[in-house]
Amino acid sequence: MTLNTLWFILIAVLYTGYFILEGFDFGVGILLPIIGWTDKERRVIINTIGPHWDGNEVWLVVAGGATFAAFPLWYTALFSGFYLPLLLILAALILRGVAFEFRSKSSNPAWRTAWDWAIFAGSLLPALLWGVAFVNFLVGVPIDQQLYYTGGFWNLLNLPALVGGLVTLSGFIFLGGLFLSLKIEGELGERARLAAARAWFPALLALVVLSFMLYFTKGLTNFPAVTGAAAIVGIILAAVCGCLVARKRTGAAFILTLITFALTSLAFFSALYPNLMVSSLDAANNLTITNAASGAYTLRVMSFVAAVFLPVVLAYQAWSYWIFRKRLNVKSNALEY
Repeated sequence: MTLNTLWFILIAVLYTGYFILEGFDFGVGILLPIIGWTDKERRVIINTIGPHWDGNEVWLVVAGGATFAAFPLWYTALFSGFYLPLLLILAALILRGVAFEFRSKSSNPAWRTAWDWAIFAGSLLPALLWGVAFVNFLVGVPIDQQLYYTGGFWNLLNLPALVGGLVTLSGFIFLGGLFLSLKIEGELGERARLAAARAWFPALLALVVLSFMLYFTKGLTNFPAVTGAAAIVGIILAAVCGCLVARKRTGAAFILTLITFALTSLAFFSALYPNLMVSSLDAANNLTITNAASGAYTLRVMSFVAAVFLPVVLAYQAWSYWIFRKRLNVKSNALEY
């Protein structure tokens, strides 16, 4: 395995971790004003992700840094061609972070309600736009012979990309509802389970539609066998998750949903490999792990750094989830955000 391939896999793992961990964060933020009917219920909902949400965003920072260092031309095309969507995502993440910190600065109900809806908006917009952005990597965007993006914002709003946005949006809501149902006891936890149950079918339908659209767009022969296998198993597990939620087996549903996210990511990145971004103008203009990569020395140094520090980061984050594993309830929870 070459270092180029190794770093493609590592970046895929980083984005997968981000979409899983930040995915249920986004889902929790979207559900906050919907299932949280009182201020105390909303505080409890925020408390479920209070110790984790900013740490989960580190995965995105590391993935972006790894993209910049390992595949600078990919980074250049991404942040120039996708400038407006990424700017909107950044603004939403900033708004969301500020809202988490500012909502408790005043006990005024109007103040807190405004920040709660800011959390909702700051979670919904990235949940939608990430799907739009990543599907465009695969379906193709205008990239010229100099490997520069030549399109505009409206090129990104094609039908498969919009369906991809619905996949991530509904999938994150489903995952967030499951997470809340596991973290909160009583009526509020049951409300979260019902919200997950309502989000399940739209998420499954969007995933199936996107899979068929990509199949008819790209064709089966253009994808490796692992892509089809991961996509089919992921869809089957997603269907099983709905049955488990209906039977109130939310723990098993949550685990299977995490596996479904991982399989969906495997299907996506295996279909993309060895490309990083597909050109809709000419296949010769595709950004690949070869023509967009840094030099061998840079990749070797980065590999050493990743081998040393990545296990430390993973161990610390696993420890933090273990420490804050206790379930919450509206009656006894005293933390305030």
